[in-house]
Amino acid sequence: MPQVNSSTILSIDYDEDREEMTVRFRSGSIYTYHQVKPDLYREFLGSDSKGNFLHHRVKGIYAHTKK
Repeated sequence: MPQVNSSTILSIDYDEDREEMTVRFRSGSIYTYHQVKPDLYREFLGSDSKGNFLHHRVKGIYAHTKK
C-alpha cells in the first residue's frame, strides 16, 4: 500500500479490477470502499489534505466494509 503524508491516514491502496480502495488509518482501522473509479483514487492520492478529501468525497458516498 502506498504510504501517504497524513496525520490520520497511513496508506491508501486500490484494486482496479475490483474497483476497491482500501484506506489504512494510523489508529489501525482499515476500511475498503467499493465501486470507486480509478480517477477518484488518483485524485485522493494527489489531494493536499487526505482527511478532508476522504470526509467530503468518499465517506457517505461509497459503500464500505471495515476489516
